[in-house]
Amino acid sequence: MPRAKSVKSTSSRLTLLGRSEARIPASPDEARLETFPNPVRRDYRIHFETDDFTSLCPVTGQADFARIDIDYMPDRLCVESKSLKFYLASYRNERAFNEAVTNRILDDFIKACAPRQAIVTAQFSARGGIALTVRAEYPGQNAREKKVDRDGR
Repeated sequence: MPRAKSVKSTSSRLTLLGRSEARIPASPDEARLETFPNPVRRDYRIHFETDDFTSLCPVTGQADFARIDIDYMPDRLCVESKSLKFYLASYRNERAFNEAVTNRILDDFIKACAPRQAIVTAQFSARGGIALTVRAEYPGQNAREKKVDRDGR
């Protein structure tokens, strides 16, 4: 197995880690998921979770609170956790439906690190007595290729 790159050369590309003056981006468009080279070649999974996620309802402007779980199998790059924290925090003023938020997180994650597999699960707190969980997966289950009737079959 080849030697891993030195920590110094890898960390020089990271702009948030170890810098206390960093500020949370105003929106996901301004946020950046930072990556570093995967230090090993075997298949393994990484799990991120936070109960500290907030976005805004696009209709009422009320806060939507969620637990976000991200599970992925890295390929060549891994996502740095502080940049993920800042990225997720950038949604605090973002007006979007929960389904759109979850899928955007997955899309941005894929663009940043091109994982072999990734799943984003967002468990939104109950509003009006109904809780909502959205799960977005990469690669998908070929759902778009399968014709679904109006009754779901």
